[in-house]
Amino acid sequence: MERHKNELLHGPLFSRSAPLDRRNAARRISAYIYGNVLILSALIPIAPSAEDVGIAVVLGTALSTFIAHVFAEGVGASVRHSGQAPTPHRLADLRDSLPILSSAVLPCAILVAAAIGWLEPRTAQVLAEIAMLVRIGGITFVIRRLEGARPDRSTLIGAILLGCAATAVVAAKVVLTH
Repeated sequence: MERHKNELLHGPLFSRSAPLDRRNAARRISAYIYGNVLILSALIPIAPSAEDVGIAVVLGTALSTFIAHVFAEGVGASVRHSGQAPTPHRLADLRDSLPILSSAVLPCAILVAAAIGWLEPRTAQVLAEIAMLVRIGGITFVIRRLEGARPDRSTLIGAILLGCAATAVVAAKVVLTH
């Protein structure tokens, strides 16, 4: 039972020996993109200073989005299963939502560098924003791998276009909510 739970929580996105099925991969990729877009949307309006580099905002955005997402998935699962979903399904939903939390790790690490004085706060914020766009665009390489193909020029073009689309989505979110 313990091994089964470990596999549910830490199953690979792709592996040569046991590839993740497309449904679960799609759910994780969706959560990954969603988390990255919301973290980037939280980063942009922050006015960084030496005292406050926005780490709490980024962590709060990731945690609150994760909780809301898991809650919504739980309600949806109760409808799919006509009542409470079985534990393996609940754990799978939880696992598939983890990329939302992971979206905060890199920008927080960059912002910590500013908090301890290694980077200027504004530089750290710009680097964190760029890192989020690279993470979003970089998912095209994972998708290509899931398709069983090697990355090529179209993968890179897709990454750039996805980054541009994400920028438009984030701009709309920032304009409409801040």
